[in-house]
Amino acid sequence: MPRIKVVFFDAAGTLFHVKGSVGETYLRHAEKYGVKRTGAMLESLNAAFQRAFEDAPPPVFAVRDAAEIKRCERLWWFDLVHNVFYRVGMFEGFDEYFDEVFEAFSRPELWALYPETLGTLQTLKRQGIELGIVSNFDTRLFGLLRGLGLAELFDTVTISSLAQSAKPAPKIFQHALEEHAADPEESLHVGDSIREDVEGARAAGLTGIWVDRDGQSSSKPASPTIRSIPSLEPLPSLLTSL
Repeated sequence: MPRIKVVFFDAAGTLFHVKGSVGETYLRHAEKYGVKRTGAMLESLNAAFQRAFEDAPPPVFAVRDAAEIKRCERLWWFDLVHNVFYRVGMFEGFDEYFDEVFEAFSRPELWALYPETLGTLQTLKRQGIELGIVSNFDTRLFGLLRGLGLAELFDTVTISSLAQSAKPAPKIFQHALEEHAADPEESLHVGDSIREDVEGARAAGLTGIWVDRDGQSSSKPASPTIRSIPSLEPLPSLLTSL
């Protein structure tokens, strides 16, 4: 196997995560609109978000203009959040609520790096590895990367709304490879989703690495051929064994 030249990463759930949970943020902003905070409501919101996110179409839009892309991203998220509260209970003032919660997720203070993220990326850079992001996140990602102190570590950032393709489709990975003038055989992709990150990368010819922070692979392996790591920390050493 050729030496690994480029390592691509998923973003949310791999490099950083929402503080608390998505449902917690939704509920905190919804309280002033009359939604009551209970343990059951928080649980319902998190479950409804998971279902709505899984049911949503890929965030890919047939537009090129930057302003139109952002408008489409916003509408995509409006439909998703509306779907969440349609499941758990709608309330008056939803449009204003959505404006607030959409803006909230663009703020770096709502997110946190995983403890090993920064050190792992810096080690890979010292090893001469090119770094990229391949994510289905929207254009708010660029501001988050700057706010979280990661932007300067990445050579490229490829997102679905700009690449007009979403993981697990091979096209978005091919777009990212072109940005590095790299072949699939000398690249790998790291992420927390077997379907989007591991299987998607493999379909495009890359090596896929599953970040299994919950330890699912030890109790019920998804496949004996899927290589998993419990965090990003082992990644620099793993590259030497590929």
